[in-house]
Amino acid sequence: MSLGALSSRPFFPHWYKSMTNDFVHRWVPGTSGKTVLLLHGTGGDENDLLELGRMVAPDAAFLSPRGKVLERGMPRFFRRLSEGVFDLDDLRLRTHDLADWLASAAAKYEFDPASVTVLGYSNGANIAASMLLLRPSSIANAVLLRAMLPFEPEESPGLSGKRILMSNGKNDPIIPMASSTRLAEILKASGADVKFNVSNGGHGLEQGDITQAHAWYQALDASYAKS
Repeated sequence: MSLGALSSRPFFPHWYKSMTNDFVHRWVPGTSGKTVLLLHGTGGDENDLLELGRMVAPDAAFLSPRGKVLERGMPRFFRRLSEGVFDLDDLRLRTHDLADWLASAAAKYEFDPASVTVLGYSNGANIAASMLLLRPSSIANAVLLRAMLPFEPEESPGLSGKRILMSNGKNDPIIPMASSTRLAEILKASGADVKFNVSNGGHGLEQGDITQAHAWYQALDASYAKS
């Protein structure tokens, strides 16, 4: 689901758009040496989260792919059988595909894949959660906006040292709070440092989500500078 008011197309003087490695994507260089992987919601594209990304991590580089699955013409990162019911075989396939592509993009654009922070919304947050469960070494940290548990993992993925911010709304008609809470529990039990914010909002993002994500990312950036 797209971000509505946040989906305007910002102007960046230096950016690249490519269809290499099977993902249409944009690469926006930054000045901090850090890279943020932007994963849009259903109906978004490679432009959709650029403005949000700049609000959260002003100096970061951005890698923003477009989901390859179409649902009634709307891009997604994996198939679903109905609202809230995922095609788990497709989800696993697409998760590994995205993780492999991220590694190749890191080589192409010369950034460290071990220090990537994911910023995902809705469908993008769900595949980011799947990456944490299936390919934990592919990303370092994550901001999961309106995420739910994509599947119950068979074993702990081992997330020690990773920092994760989750942000959900009590009145979200799409994301069950019980599923989001279960995801947070699994991530914590797997060793991640999880901050789980719950607002009174719905599925759409609010200013509070952006403010909290920005503060969380700034604290993350400061901790890296000290290490």
